[in-house]
Amino acid sequence: MRVGEALLKSGDIGQEDLDRALGIQKIWGSPIGTILMAQGIINGQQLARVLSEQSGLPYRNLVEEPPDPEAVSLGVRGVGEDFLRRRQMVPCEVGEGGVLGVALVNPEDREGLEELARRLGCPVEPFVTSDRDLYFALDRSFRKRYVDESVMGLFFRTPEESALVTFSGGQILFLGVLVSLLAAAFWRDPVWAGTALFVAVNAFYLVSILFKLAASLQGARYEIQEQVSDEEVAALREEDLPVYTLLLPLYREPGVVPKLVEGIRNLDYPASRLDVKVLLEEDDPQTLQAFREARPPANFQIVRVPRSVPTTKPKACNYGLLFAKGEYLTIYDAEDVPERDQLKKAVAAFRKGPPELVCIQAALNYYNSEQNFLTRMFTLEYSYWFDYMLPGIEALRLPIPLGGTSNHFRTRVLRELGGWDPFNVTEDADLGVRAGAHRYRVATLNSTTYEEANSRLGNWLRQRSRWIKGYMQTYLVHMRHPLRLYRRIGGRAFWGFQLLIGGTCVTFLVNPLLWGLFLLWLTLRPEALSLLFPPGVFAMSTFCLVVGNALAIHLNMLAVFRRKLFRLTPYALLNPIYWLLHSLAAYKALWQLFTKPFYWEKTTHGLG
Repeated sequence: MRVGEALLKSGDIGQEDLDRALGIQKIWGSPIGTILMAQGIINGQQLARVLSEQSGLPYRNLVEEPPDPEAVSLGVRGVGEDFLRRRQMVPCEVGEGGVLGVALVNPEDREGLEELARRLGCPVEPFVTSDRDLYFALDRSFRKRYVDESVMGLFFRTPEESALVTFSGGQILFLGVLVSLLAAAFWRDPVWAGTALFVAVNAFYLVSILFKLAASLQGARYEIQEQVSDEEVAALREEDLPVYTLLLPLYREPGVVPKLVEGIRNLDYPASRLDVKVLLEEDDPQTLQAFREARPPANFQIVRVPRSVPTTKPKACNYGLLFAKGEYLTIYDAEDVPERDQLKKAVAAFRKGPPELVCIQAALNYYNSEQNFLTRMFTLEYSYWFDYMLPGIEALRLPIPLGGTSNHFRTRVLRELGGWDPFNVTEDADLGVRAGAHRYRVATLNSTTYEEANSRLGNWLRQRSRWIKGYMQTYLVHMRHPLRLYRRIGGRAFWGFQLLIGGTCVTFLVNPLLWGLFLLWLTLRPEALSLLFPPGVFAMSTFCLVVGNALAIHLNMLAVFRRKLFRLTPYALLNPIYWLLHSLAAYKALWQLFTKPFYWEKTTHGLG
């Protein structure tokens, strides 16, 4: 008896449910049981019981009958935990004659059972269980191991790529020598030292402006280029689409759950091939209850992330990565609304891209763009960053700092890279740079995910200071061995990294100082400042102040024009005020870098 007929006979589904699922099967090509689960008609336990009857194997509820730790240990010694997790099986008990009872999700996985028996040198007796029960069993048995991997995995494998240590010994020595030399120069000749420092900062500022202009001009070419066309998306056969894992990290956000579930269900992708992992911290019962009340389909799996330090989004994502089944993987935040065809576009982009293409970043923008001043400026900023700057960086073959969401990965390579750094508070930007350092490519995608822009100043400052602190961490991590980084990524990418990551932090920190000094000298002409502004320095400062701001305003206007947000264009004139808010956030970030580098300031969503 087929699965659908067995479910119909058992009363788990009705004839209408079966007919609908059979119609979908002609399009998706997925097993009927998987389709019914993805449609929310049955759950994993119902399917497991039917598979048990069909295969003649006993059914085992691993929640009610947890595996014997001795049997689990025997399996781990023989094949390793990774084998059990990949094969979706777990030893349950040691029976008479040394027969090992093994629970598995797929009763047809004879190859896995034979491999297990061969390596252990003992006969095995299979049971059928559900994927949910298997997850609970594995999580219960290997929780400490999973937590250690999620928190310390990257550090244990490549400690120099982890932000666990903020400053390396070499960096502390370098900063000490630099401060000593500056102090000595100011002691010997304060006028000369002050002028030289001012000129150097202005020169770096000028180069940063010119770099962003060059990248933006490259990015503007994408106005006439289509990365993935509608025709390429339409040509994809749904039965050939791979399993796609979606990681949904949430923390104390019960109010957004219904909208999030609806958004995922509206994606134009076979639901039977969506592996949705809802990542919830153990100390967040409210969001867990909200998910239970939303009653998502069975392809939504709640992953309870154990309480541990640091309590960060990347740690939760690493925990979810352990259980990811998809060939590809992406992350969506709680308030995200991706365009319906984004997953298909990502698949098409990966398939036509080179083998070294490891990640594709979709654009981010905001659905509450006209709520207030902050949301308008946020929209201007993101339109410029994702529509001009990142495509330009890609065209120049420079390391791309990823956005926090809608970055699509080859799951296998993501694991090879060590996942996300839980000690870096902009783990996305760090991962993009790390991928480039390992000679992988990151590209952009002509698809947009819409988010909720921060509409309250305090919330905005918490978020932005965390981002800037993460940029500081990323710079320090990858500059522990500058010469090695130079050799690995090449001269152009190396200097691009200095200007993009380091330059962003420096620009925000020095903006109020440079602007203030220039305006003070221009208006009051104090004699003490005249020495800092010889004709050449004055010209450079004027260019940075006037032309730099004019370019930023112009590019922001162009970006919102591309998205046809014409009513936002006048607000681009207020960009200098917005930059000063960034400076405030940057000084807060610098303070936290020394006092609490791993502290993750929570951004509250749903304020609109």
